[in-house]
Amino acid sequence: MLAPAGRDERWARMLRSGRWRGALAVLAGALPALAFPAPSLWWLAGVGLVPWLLLIRTAGTGRRAALEGWLGGIGYMIAVHHWLMPSLHVFIVLLAALLGLLWAPWGLLVLRTLGGPVSAAGAVRAVVVVPCGWLMIELVRSWEALGGPWGLLGASQWQVAPALRVASVGGVWLVSLLVVAVNTAVALLFVTAAARTAAVVSLVVCALAVGAMAGWAPRPERSGTVRIAVVQPGVIAGPHSVERRLAVGERLTGSLAGRRLDLVVWGESSVGADLTRSPDIAARIAALSRRVGADVLVNTDARQTDGSGRRGIFKSAVLVGPDGPTGDRYDKMRLVPFGEYVPARPVLGWVTSMGRAAGEDRLRGTAPVTMSLPEADGGRGLRFGPLICFESAFPDMSRRLTLDGAQVLITQSSTSTFQHSWAPEQHASLGALRAAENGRSMVHATLTGVSTAYGPQGARIGAPLGTDTSGAAVFDVPLATGTTLYVRLGDWPLWGAGAVLALYCALAGGRAFLRRNRGPGQAGPGGKWDSGR
Repeated sequence: MLAPAGRDERWARMLRSGRWRGALAVLAGALPALAFPAPSLWWLAGVGLVPWLLLIRTAGTGRRAALEGWLGGIGYMIAVHHWLMPSLHVFIVLLAALLGLLWAPWGLLVLRTLGGPVSAAGAVRAVVVVPCGWLMIELVRSWEALGGPWGLLGASQWQVAPALRVASVGGVWLVSLLVVAVNTAVALLFVTAAARTAAVVSLVVCALAVGAMAGWAPRPERSGTVRIAVVQPGVIAGPHSVERRLAVGERLTGSLAGRRLDLVVWGESSVGADLTRSPDIAARIAALSRRVGADVLVNTDARQTDGSGRRGIFKSAVLVGPDGPTGDRYDKMRLVPFGEYVPARPVLGWVTSMGRAAGEDRLRGTAPVTMSLPEADGGRGLRFGPLICFESAFPDMSRRLTLDGAQVLITQSSTSTFQHSWAPEQHASLGALRAAENGRSMVHATLTGVSTAYGPQGARIGAPLGTDTSGAAVFDVPLATGTTLYVRLGDWPLWGAGAVLALYCALAGGRAFLRRNRGPGQAGPGGKWDSGR
């Protein structure tokens, strides 16, 4: 066996080896993915970035730091999107390499703030600036065309009550900011004595900030309860699967008769026909509505025409009452890249021959929609806002529906392609964040996957339907009044992080300019400029 000194020397050689450092960067970048469902090691998020940060700190050169930032970004993106491999195959590596480039400037930022001797002031600066850099990466990659906000680091804290209170103040963005700040402070504990003192203070400040938000942030006030049922047929494959799925949905819905329901929700693509051109199917669903005494929110995936006369394949949430479709319809606005459309199809259309990319692009809806349920006296009752699948990952969409008066948020989803991966649990967990951000209950109904519901503060309601379940469940969903700070103020952590980075870059650029133009004899102690750390 190697003596301790031998092991230390071997480790030192590995850290000097570009090949080993590259492999370590990929692994370190992938580590935080274990904080998300299905592993749900939520506590790992608080330290999961530390190995990556410490590795970049020892990069030595800006070029090496940027490379290790990029390689870590590749590891992170592959880890949080690994379930897409059956659909994209090797193309997922190319996408990860493209998106991983967003972490290259962050690697430079980490080296600049954590590299070399770090003073107490430099440690405080790092705790502020490094998380702001991370947040800008999350903002850019949240663009729908780049894959959307899947795997935002703050979303890993969906089951931590204090983190959900933080989300009510600044959305998932503020949670991500604090998680990276904690990681940066923990990394500083391994640097210098001065940095360790500042790191401990920073950790205490973060804890106090979370405690203050958990205790004093506005809370939604309960204002009643509605009974919402979800119908989950489960995986149905083979010949005539569309017709068989509809039949199973009808049978499960019929079993809910007598449960005094307010609404029944079916999953994404639960109906494979345009109800306006299929009056027989519309009549069958209307009969179900009369039988259970509640409207049924179905989801159609079919060629149809929208209000502006466009004809093509839309994914639409359609409300059906006892007399048939009520006229309330929402067409999905944000489509899954490659799954529902191929970006730049003339250039990238070849992807359809490699995996399960969309053979034909779906058309987009043009505006969010809130729907209302009738009350017994003929007035308009509960207002709810529908989202379809991927859209529950976008904080701005549920916020818009809340501002438009939605009392409950509803997501219709299906994860049949990824049924045996981490995707169903992770997708369902997003409902907790959206509920907490908006102070509105969220119902997540799936065709296949995990169907569940969350109260206005993000706590799970009842028992979910798992990926192996074909059945129906009824949730007593709390209503709430009032708005959260996130609904009132919007994405203010993003604006704040952008301002901090702009100020940091301006000051760093100013120092560099003065350094180049400083005359002889005006250098700092020892003939070199102080780095400011």
